Amino acid sequence: MSNLAANLTSTAAASPQAPALRLGDVIVTFAELQEQAARVAAVLDSRGVGVGDRVAMMLPNVLAFPAIFYGILRAGAIAVPLNPLLKSGEVEYMLRDSGAGLLFGWEAMGQDASAGAAAAAADVILIGDAGLAPVIEGVTPAGAPVDRADDDTAVILFTSGTTGHPKGAELTHHGLDSNQSLTVRTLINLTADDVVMGCLPLFHIFGLTTGLNAAIGAGACLTMLPRFDPRAALDILAGHNVTVFEGVPTMYSAMLAAAGDDEISIPDLRICVSGGSALPVRVLEEFEERFGCIILEGYGLSETSPVASFNHPDRDRKPGSIGTPVEGVEMRLVDDERRPVAEGEPGEIQIRGANVMKGYWGRPDATALAIDADGWFSTGDIATRDEEGYYRIVDRKKDLILRGGYNVYPREVEEVLHQHPSVAEAAVVGVPHDSLGEEVAAAVALKPGKEATPEELTEFVRDRIAAYKYPRHVWIVDALPKSATGKILRREVRATTHAES
Repeated sequence: MSNLAANLTSTAAASPQAPALRLGDVIVTFAELQEQAARVAAVLDSRGVGVGDRVAMMLPNVLAFPAIFYGILRAGAIAVPLNPLLKSGEVEYMLRDSGAGLLFGWEAMGQDASAGAAAAAADVILIGDAGLAPVIEGVTPAGAPVDRADDDTAVILFTSGTTGHPKGAELTHHGLDSNQSLTVRTLINLTADDVVMGCLPLFHIFGLTTGLNAAIGAGACLTMLPRFDPRAALDILAGHNVTVFEGVPTMYSAMLAAAGDDEISIPDLRICVSGGSALPVRVLEEFEERFGCIILEGYGLSETSPVASFNHPDRDRKPGSIGTPVEGVEMRLVDDERRPVAEGEPGEIQIRGANVMKGYWGRPDATALAIDADGWFSTGDIATRDEEGYYRIVDRKKDLILRGGYNVYPREVEEVLHQHPSVAEAAVVGVPHDSLGEEVAAAVALKPGKEATPEELTEFVRDRIAAYKYPRHVWIVDALPKSATGKILRREVRATTHAES
């Protein structure tokens, strides 16, 4: 059996009274989490959800998330985690695309979840401050996790692209399990004595695998923070005896700033993990000096479950690099003709291994473009490799904007701008931001005789797309730069601003 939910069953059997989750002063044991997941599976069965059916979840980092996630898998269904900040149109699209007929949403953010589900003819279960109790009370727990094959899809994670609508990456039970297992065994060396801090959103693959799944697999406690706040994070690090912290670079910068000159001691913290984008060496050095623990950087994507390379704790660490491939994963650099490049020369990263996705849900053509016949997944990221095999990213996916750890794809935002009746052309680009890394900005050319202000366009997009995606800076131009064939050249768009924190 390869059901990822079996890890929870095993840990609960071995350490039933050990703390699995903590949120504030509330602690959930492994036995309690196991029973909650089993009851969620029973609820799904009563609603006719069967093996291979898709069930969406649109929740922040709350105690209900792990129980629902493992309950879905336990039932043999496929979990479809969604960002709770999505707008109704985005929710509708992802529910329709995945075929999810049921959505678990967070009541405080439930308006868009409910509206999107209604438009997609999907049912909704809203979870409020009372948590799962009203949903599972009196429900007889389901039996053991349903048998699944290694290559059966466990999770569909939507990852956008520069060519249009988001695509659902199919991650398998074996791929996710092997990735969490190597995280536990070789990268962080997790044990049942560890406390992992879950600041990373669990609907994102970074937090899902290296946070939740790894903690469950190791029998460690995951202490959660629904919304990242640097001061609150520091308080939890100290007060909850956290031993492992995982975050994106902006979190490390924010915690350093929040700490200021205060006397803060985090004696139990032994290791930190950074991913999502390159961590500035200055931030790494200052954080390590201030809090007395090392930060290890890694690299991966939603399509790779996610960990592909890492600065391993038992090897030399090279700040600014993404380390070397992890166990069971191959990486190489190729040119535009898919030929290997020379040492030290830039090339596109390709990845092969059990961690690579099965494909894009319902998109065989897109899958064939991304994964070749030999199983190599083309990332679109450009890197170099040194004589010791360490990789260093030199450029990201073409046109991708990374805002505070979230991926923003220009084409998706441009599509919304084009819905405005006055917009003729739009190019969305990233501009430097002191704390977020990049901020979303847009250059817009208007139709002849039409008018629109930057403020109006900003409001127009904000009402139609997730809050982290809409452009904070819009400027009107006469025309956008184009190639000889008329293609808009984003790389030649000149931003008029530098965003500040």
